[in-house]
Amino acid sequence: MDPDKIYTAEIKARGQLTIPKQIRESGDLYEGGIVSLIPVGDALLIAPKRLELEEARREIRKILKASGVSLDVLMAGLLEERESLHREYYGRKKA
Repeated sequence: MDPDKIYTAEIKARGQLTIPKQIRESGDLYEGGIVSLIPVGDALLIAPKRLELEEARREIRKILKASGVSLDVLMAGLLEERESLHREYYGRKKA
């Protein structure tokens, strides 16, 4: 991204603003991402807000999408693994 270039964008009817692609890519901005809006005199500073939990959720979503595994299948697999580990460490439940 050219730091000397001025980018413009139009504010839509519902207050939505499309950030130009070059700026989104260079700023690692993504759909659903959170930004901070900071008034600085007559200007407005827009900065990405990094949320660790949000980043973890986003990474998990990417992994699931890439692997083709649904959330339901993942959760069922985790339950099976948990039950297996419980049996391994604590033995079978007594009837």
